[in-house]
Amino acid sequence: MAWVTVRRTVGHNERARAVARPHPLGSRWQVVDDSAVVGSPADVRRRVDRMAVESAGIGTFDWELATGRLTWDDTLREIFRFGDVAEATIEAFYALVHPEDRDHLARAVEVAVETLAPFEAEYRVDVPGRGVRWISARGQVALSPDGSPAHFLGAALDFTERQQERAQLSRMLETLPTAFFSLDDEWRFTYVNLEAERVLGRRREELLGGVVWDLFPAAVDSPFEQHYRRAVETGEPVSFDAYYPAPLDAWYDVRASPSPGTLAVYFLDVTTRRRAEADVLEAARRAELLADVTAALNGTLDGEEAVALLARLTVPVLADWSIVTVVDDVPSDHRGWRRHLRDVGTWHHDPQVRERLQRYAALRIPALDERSPLARAYLLEQSQLIPADATEHVQRHLAPGEAHDLLDTLGADSMAFLPLVARDRVVGMLTLANGPGREPLQGSALQIAEEIAAHAAVALENSRLYREQRGLAEELQRSLLTAPPRADALDVAVRYVPAARVAQVGGDWYDGFRQDDDTLTLVIGDVVGHDIQAAAAMGKVRTLVRAMGADGVDGPADVLRRTDRVMQKLGLTTTATVVVARLEDAEDGDLLLRWSNAGHPPPLVVTSDGQVDVLGEAHPDVLLGIDADTRRTEHTTPVAPGSTLVMYTDGLVERRGQDIDEGIALLAQVLGEHQHLSVDALANLLLTELIPSANDDDVALMVVRHTGV
Repeated sequence: MAWVTVRRTVGHNERARAVARPHPLGSRWQVVDDSAVVGSPADVRRRVDRMAVESAGIGTFDWELATGRLTWDDTLREIFRFGDVAEATIEAFYALVHPEDRDHLARAVEVAVETLAPFEAEYRVDVPGRGVRWISARGQVALSPDGSPAHFLGAALDFTERQQERAQLSRMLETLPTAFFSLDDEWRFTYVNLEAERVLGRRREELLGGVVWDLFPAAVDSPFEQHYRRAVETGEPVSFDAYYPAPLDAWYDVRASPSPGTLAVYFLDVTTRRRAEADVLEAARRAELLADVTAALNGTLDGEEAVALLARLTVPVLADWSIVTVVDDVPSDHRGWRRHLRDVGTWHHDPQVRERLQRYAALRIPALDERSPLARAYLLEQSQLIPADATEHVQRHLAPGEAHDLLDTLGADSMAFLPLVARDRVVGMLTLANGPGREPLQGSALQIAEEIAAHAAVALENSRLYREQRGLAEELQRSLLTAPPRADALDVAVRYVPAARVAQVGGDWYDGFRQDDDTLTLVIGDVVGHDIQAAAAMGKVRTLVRAMGADGVDGPADVLRRTDRVMQKLGLTTTATVVVARLEDAEDGDLLLRWSNAGHPPPLVVTSDGQVDVLGEAHPDVLLGIDADTRRTEHTTPVAPGSTLVMYTDGLVERRGQDIDEGIALLAQVLGEHQHLSVDALANLLLTELIPSANDDDVALMVVRHTGV
């Protein structure tokens, strides 16, 4: 239903109109007198303005300065409870003003009259029957024709309820655990709660009325100013984290909400949280660095090579440059404490300085005296820290010369010399240096460096022990292997490669011997196991195979069968894969290869034109040591002049993530592509191409070529 207004023409003195309004009982007319808004446009505007003022509860007053007479309208009479009295004196008005506000208000009025400035004030009055009320008033002096002050005109309203709300809000803000302040459109503090006083370190008397950029100059051109201005310009609230330097020296979580003329700012001191987060990040960084170091140290069994990588791993995370030193068992030509020290790794964060650092490392040890930080760290087994002026300090212990001069160019304001100690002895040294723009190594950074030094020391010591044990194991292994057999019209190359891990030797072997003048027997085998016990078992099985083959003219299958039976009689519980192959003379210059396979990877024959034949069976015979009564089979194939026979153990073709058939296929491919090489070159190539650097298994290899002459 729409509202409809209908006007009717009335006489000159009539001022009424009919207004159609909906009625709850149906369509009826109601006549409303609207004479208050009829008249000239100026009259209408004045009356509408008056209606707006009255509806807002605003009253007006006129203080005639010459007589002191104070006139106010009905609204103010109601506010001050003056009844029907339309006029009063200024003294009667001041009598109503709260004693604590009276002098301040009188002075403000006096200043407005004297200066003709606009008047604005908030004060309390004690109204009979209503108690204390809050009044907001504004006024302006009106001048007489001669230019002297004549009237003080103004308006006032009772905003007690609003003031109570403000007081309640203020009490709430005062008790907030969150710091809060407000700024006006000139960036002046208009309110500060107790928590803000505490966090900002200033009393509100110092802050209120002050410009935030003057009181906190470090906020200028900082994230604080950037975000505050953006909030005011866009009218959108902002939130951010920012750091304020000393004297506050704290991180804050800030939320700023704009409104016309005001920016409300809530903020929390989150320094503790940020430091905790930084500690977590530091711990993660430390764990990541230690993980990288551990991976590097464990990635190779060459401890010297691994420790040399420390120079790169510690720069620039811990230092601007570093040098890694090892302690050699075999002394050098240097004198005294220097005899066993050797620098093996360097790194500088500036690529242009790395060559100079390498040169310095090559010269420094013989140039340093016994009182130098490096010597003291080595001899005392204690870290030596130089927090400042490190270049001058170390140069005092460097002999004049190139090393002394080079140190000037490396950038070393602070240095740390850390011994690498394992099993109660120094096995290396780590030198770390920082330039003048970086903090010296201390606190958590020093702790990380010492942990790294401890890891590196263990790696070096384990490497030394590994070399010792590996040497003993290889010596044992090689003592059980024979030199390559010699025969007319044959070139023979043999290789043995132990597993990369310490003591992982002993299971694989090769052998060759003659049964008579016309035949050559070749054996390749692998005893199950990868330890010293496997090496001992291999020696027994190898000896049995050799004895069974050398005693008589039995074929390969009979040699394996007899070996299996003897192993059973002797109570040998080991198992082994073996290929026994015999090369016999044949017609037209060829050789005949006769072989029997006890569960071993198949031999391969490659012809002079690169054709490869895998000598495999669908179901090879079982391993030695499984069933002494099993039937052993033999197979034959011709070997033409220029052809090459390759026998190997599974370490050459089998590894994690690769099926043995894939490895054999790769071996065949390499053989086909490189069959023209000599047997020695071909054997070396196979080991290089097919064995990973960290091989888990040992490898025995025989390469035999029929030369035809």
